[in-house]
Amino acid sequence: MKGLFRIFLIAALAVVAAGCTEEPEHANTALGNFDALWQVMDEHYCFFRYKDVDWNDVRARYRSKITAGMTSTELFALCGDMLKELQDGHTNLAAAHDVSRYWIWEKYPVNYDERLIDEHYLHFDYRRASGIKYQILENNIGYMYYGSFSSGIGEGNLDLILNYLATADGLIIDVRSNGGGLLTNVETLVSRFIDERTLAGYISHKTGPAHDAFSEPYPYYFEPTRSHTHYLKPIVVLANRGSFSATNNFVSIMKSLPGVTIVGDVTGGGCGLPFTSEIPNGWNVRFSAAPIYDKNHKLTEFGVEPDVRVDQSDDDTARHHDTLIDTAIKILTSN
Repeated sequence: MKGLFRIFLIAALAVVAAGCTEEPEHANTALGNFDALWQVMDEHYCFFRYKDVDWNDVRARYRSKITAGMTSTELFALCGDMLKELQDGHTNLAAAHDVSRYWIWEKYPVNYDERLIDEHYLHFDYRRASGIKYQILENNIGYMYYGSFSSGIGEGNLDLILNYLATADGLIIDVRSNGGGLLTNVETLVSRFIDERTLAGYISHKTGPAHDAFSEPYPYYFEPTRSHTHYLKPIVVLANRGSFSATNNFVSIMKSLPGVTIVGDVTGGGCGLPFTSEIPNGWNVRFSAAPIYDKNHKLTEFGVEPDVRVDQSDDDTARHHDTLIDTAIKILTSN
């Protein structure tokens, strides 16, 4: 079992343990389901203080809108709007007919065009393994695009990828529009770019229902993989607002490594370990339950700032250029 997985399993169990107090039953009515949802968030959500959310005020404002004849669809919309007050992409209410969401990246430029890259940088000639698209660009800069941390990364596949890219003078790791996935895949990937035990960050968990009831943050570390290929030359990581959750964690950790530059937009955030609960009518609510900090004890819930802020320009798009890749190449070829 990977070290990071153990850390997050312990945190998840701590969240469950903190919620094992006897709770009042709620009726399967509009008011009962609203109150059940509000309460589970009240006792277990982890960012009320950080986001300065007055949850009691939120309850008063939204509960007053519930009516006796309210339909299930109307209740769902009301509850979804209440959860949006938290501005949290990890917080979703799921019913049979819909899933509520707060996705900040929908409001910002995408800064990523897969077709442009495939045609004008990779020339439709690239390799693919373990969900990673990779090739060496014309200026001897390696490029790898990882579109989802839900795609399992085989150690053998990763050896083949990095062996192929070993002759490149620098490496671009593109995680734009990667919405996240498994944190164990973050550990698998990062472990190939370090040569010593590395502090990745800290994690805390709820110890009770109070909004400020948390354990002391405890550190977690990544170890370099043994007997596998590493890449320790200069690296540029490309990110955009769609780089969320596990990808946000990856960018945060990579930013702390020597020889790594983050280029692009602020990431989409999402640094809370998600947990799921159910209310009386069977709807599931998923929410941030345990905060993850970077190595400097800072929360990245609202994103990781790039080292070099770059947006895709309209002029570059018209010329079939990716502004972020071009910026990365300049950085890597100037070292």
